[in-house]
Order: sequence, then structure tokens, then C-alpha cells
Amino acid sequence: MTAPADPIDSAAPETGPSLVFEQKAAPHSWLDDVVGLATGTFTVSLGLFLLHLSTAVTGGTAGLSLLLNYAVSWPFWALFAVVNLPFGILAVWKRGWDFALRTLVCIGAVSGFSVLIEHFFVVERIDPIFGTVAGNLLAGIGLLIVFRHGASLGGVNVVALIIQDATGIRVGWTMMVFDVLVILLALLVVPWPNVLLSAAGAVVLNLVLALNHRPGRYIGH
Repeated sequence: MTAPADPIDSAAPETGPSLVFEQKAAPHSWLDDVVGLATGTFTVSLGLFLLHLSTAVTGGTAGLSLLLNYAVSWPFWALFAVVNLPFGILAVWKRGWDFALRTLVCIGAVSGFSVLIEHFFVVERIDPIFGTVAGNLLAGIGLLIVFRHGASLGGVNVVALIIQDATGIRVGWTMMVFDVLVILLALLVVPWPNVLLSAAGAVVLNLVLALNHRPGRYIGH
């Protein structure tokens, strides 16, 4: 007697479970990129806002901008733009004009969204542990979206992507090394309990990137 066909084996080819990984990668449309980059930069801005409320820092040039904001009177949005501008030259040199222009737009978008969020999202109190962890998680998710739409937020993001292209070392690991340096510098202007929270939060951010942004992980481009 013939055994009944396995329901998975007998499924129509177009519904086969492995086709998700076998089909040709579909490029993003311009609308995909616009919506994706807007979503990513807004998510990063919201995460940085929570970090600022918690008097915490994170890694990369975003963390460096927060750190400078605690030490000087410049607003965060201005510091973020100024700190990241020099890396635009590196982006053009190593990854081309398309990537560089998208990156500059994203830097401007984060600065702009930061002003809007600060104006419209008024928070009287936030638990620093929640703010630090949630802020880094949101920033990591936002960066992941930005990377997957062919851009970055400048600074260490550009360097980390170049290293990944050349060596295969994941973006998250490169950024984590720089993050340690930024967080150690935070000891100069931020109370040490906040620095410890910042270190834990930076691990959260970089794990999001290290586990999700690597060669072969994403089939779209």
C-alpha cells in the first residue's frame, strides 16, 4: 500500500517553504528606500531621545554627540551633524556617491527628527534603566533598517561597513570596539552608574546589528 504523500512535499512549488531563501533577491524600489530610510532615521532619533533623557550614552558618533552635548552648550542635532560630516568624504571614496548621498540625507534626517521629537514628545520622567535599554534597542533597529536600504548614519557606521566589505568582520563587532572607547570617555562627564548602564545598552545595540546584519542574512538589496 502506498504511503500518503507528505503535505509539505505535495505543496505547490510556489508555496514551498524553502523558496523564501531560493528565489532571486528583489531590489528595493525608490519608494521602498524612501519609506525605509525615513522609518530607520526616525527610530534612531527616538532611541537617542530616550538615551538623552536617561543621561546615558551609546556608541558611534551618535554616542559621541550625546557625550559632547552633556559637556558643551551646543544642541544635539547640531553636534550630530558636525561630528559626522568629515566621514562623508570617506563614504564617497570607499562606497560611492549613491551611498554617500543617502548617508548625508540620513544624517540630516536624524538631526531634523531629533528637533521634532524633542518638541512634540514631552516626557516628565523616565526610568534610566528602561530608557537606556529601550533607547539602544530602538537605535539598533533603526540602524539595521538604514543599512539595509544602502545608507548609514556616517561616522563609525561607514568605517564598520567598509571593514565588513573587505574582511567579512560583522558591523556590530567593529562598532562595539569603538563604543567601548566612547563609553570610557563618558566617565569624564557622566556619573559612573549611568556609564555602566550605557555599556549594557551598547551591547544590546550591537547585538542587534551583529546578529542581523551580515553577509548572506538578507536577500533584498
